[in-house]
Amino acid sequence: MRVLTFTSLFPNAKQPLLGIFIYQRLAHLAKRAGSVVEVVAPVPYFPSWIHGTRWSEFGQIPKEERIGDLVVYHPRYPLLPKISMPLQGLLMFLGSFLLVLRLHKRKNFHCIDVHYVYPDGFAGVLLGKLINRPVIVSARGTDMNLFPKFRLIRPMIRWTVRQSEGLVGVCTALKDAMVELGAPPAKVAVIGNGVDVKRFKPLDRQAARRVLKLPEEAQIIVSVGALIPRKGYQYLIPAIAELVPGHPTVHLYVVGEGDFRPELEELARKLGVQDRVFLVGTRPNEELSDWYSAAEVSCLVSSREGWPNVLLESMACGTPVVATRVWGVPEVIVSPELGIMVNQNSQEIAAGLERALRTAWDREALVRHASTRTWEVVAEEVERFLAARSSVLREPPEAAGSGW
Repeated sequence: MRVLTFTSLFPNAKQPLLGIFIYQRLAHLAKRAGSVVEVVAPVPYFPSWIHGTRWSEFGQIPKEERIGDLVVYHPRYPLLPKISMPLQGLLMFLGSFLLVLRLHKRKNFHCIDVHYVYPDGFAGVLLGKLINRPVIVSARGTDMNLFPKFRLIRPMIRWTVRQSEGLVGVCTALKDAMVELGAPPAKVAVIGNGVDVKRFKPLDRQAARRVLKLPEEAQIIVSVGALIPRKGYQYLIPAIAELVPGHPTVHLYVVGEGDFRPELEELARKLGVQDRVFLVGTRPNEELSDWYSAAEVSCLVSSREGWPNVLLESMACGTPVVATRVWGVPEVIVSPELGIMVNQNSQEIAAGLERALRTAWDREALVRHASTRTWEVVAEEVERFLAARSSVLREPPEAAGSGW
């Protein structure tokens, strides 16, 4: 099967962690016998000779590169931040269609696999009409739990889900949201994310702490995610302050970076827990196994999520989770033996962490559960769905190279 993947959420030379979950899904799909995957990952145009702004790294992304075993193309499209969002899907299409035509002439794709309903999905459906191939769009989270609320974008999202030949939600709540916008239920599948059990595996707790130079006698809580309001650290830090009297050695380590850092640092100082809360910044993906293994519990307190990879990653390392009961979280924490779900307020988060710290968890059971949802399993499900939805159109003539 020859698949063209179209998404702006994909790792590149300047952003190696961007959309790492999409990369994993595609890399394992490409390893399956008879599958060929090429990736078009458009980026906003920015002159490479202008430096010193947050947008300048876009100009330094190569037009073509290899990420793992995948060839990735980066066509440019014009974008004015915060202004042209209602036009972004169309601009993304206009910046990419010539490249897609050339690739399709060489590869004769069976389908277009798109990630993120808007703007990527809107542009992807236009590309599918251009080359007369079915388009399967995957919803990831914000594209369906936030963007449809925007008056100027909602009609384009509705058009995208109705025009797509197939749709994938990484959790049931996303499927329901797409059906509510007009997608026929029969066209929508739920395919959650997976976990790389070769990278995320249990390590000796004290050894992991020594590697990371963490206090060996502390009670450690780790949270992995960007420093943005949606991730709920403004509730987690007060929860840590509530825990301190009963847990005098508790430490919170937040792995991630973002614009919300100054506010969070000030909050920690205000609550007197600046010596208990550590914002360690972005860390390499391959280091996360050490962080999960070093902790008694990991925590995710977002206001919305699709299918949060960090939960399975933590379980794969034998570390239980405390997470807010939103969107796809209940589909990951399917048993009280895996973790604790709470509402997004400091009191419930503190109570959940208190309970987690006092529970004797079965680390082996956590690892076994995570190992049932590997990326190999996900790739098989994805391949089956892409083939089923692509076969509704006449199979294209065979191109040179791989067959169906």
